[in-house]
Amino acid sequence: NAFNSGAKQRVIRMVEVQMDPMEPPRFQINKKIPRAAPSPPAPVLHSPPRRVSVKQQRDWKVPPCVSHWKNAKGYTIPLDKRLAADGRGLQQVHINENFSKLAEALYIADRKAREAVEARAQLERRLAQREKEKKEEHLRMLAQRARDHRAGIRLPDEDQNMEVDETGLTATERDKLRADRHKERQRDRNIARAAPDKRSKLVNRERDISEQIALGMPAKANQGGEAMFDQRLFNTSKGMDSGYGDDEAYTVYDKPWRNQDNVGAHIYRPSRNQDKDNYGDLDSLANNRRFVADKEFAGTSSSNTRSGPVQFEKAADKRSNPTSRDEPSRSQPAEAD
Repeated sequence: NAFNSGAKQRVIRMVEVQMDPMEPPRFQINKKIPRAAPSPPAPVLHSPPRRVSVKQQRDWKVPPCVSHWKNAKGYTIPLDKRLAADGRGLQQVHINENFSKLAEALYIADRKAREAVEARAQLERRLAQREKEKKEEHLRMLAQRARDHRAGIRLPDEDQNMEVDETGLTATERDKLRADRHKERQRDRNIARAAPDKRSKLVNRERDISEQIALGMPAKANQGGEAMFDQRLFNTSKGMDSGYGDDEAYTVYDKPWRNQDNVGAHIYRPSRNQDKDNYGDLDSLANNRRFVADKEFAGTSSSNTRSGPVQFEKAADKRSNPTSRDEPSRSQPAEAD
């Protein structure tokens, strides 16, 4: 009665649930079931039992796996078994014939290189020996010439060099003069082939100082921009010649560190162009008369400037000037009463 709300009977209507025809199956119903054995079961045919020979047992024996990395159970594996499991004995080593060719080529190249080095060394030794013999021969000739010169014996070639021609010059002097003239002609040709703007520089570059002074040429300006002389050399007002001070005087700081005028000018005075970008030209702004009236008062003149304090004068008559008061009027500089 608790579920029927106090009613004695209850009517129940059974309705079939609507099924979606497109819904996939919820359960797997295509499971294949193996067939059952036929009614007379098939006979199982076995061969008659035979005894296994020792050879067959050895053939069917599978060796255990021998690992080179793991031995969890700690078995002691013989070395022959480990090598047999490695499989290296089953491999046949084949050496390529190019190895022999390469070795032979390297041997031949090394032998030829050694022969070349030995030949070069022998040639250098021969050249050094020849150079040494040549130097010894030259030194021997110089020594012989020195001995002959001390003995007063003059050689034929020296006599030929010491011969004086009609110009009064020896052969050595003539050769030297000939070389100098050849250099001068070469220089003249170079100047003639040079550009017009460079000819004067080439001509004046090799002039002597005396020639430049005689020609009145200007002195060359200093290219580096530095002083020609050290300015400290001219400071002779102080130093050793000025004498020492008293020993008792404490004159460590004999002069100020900086000039006071320069310090004040640099610290308390701004530069002229510091605020030019922000405010424009400060000189034009300072000289601009912005607070001057367009029309001046009667009886005044902006051209007159006073050089002292303001001076007053008393009005002559009140009737002539009705706007005047008892107070004295301020005017431009005049004679005070």
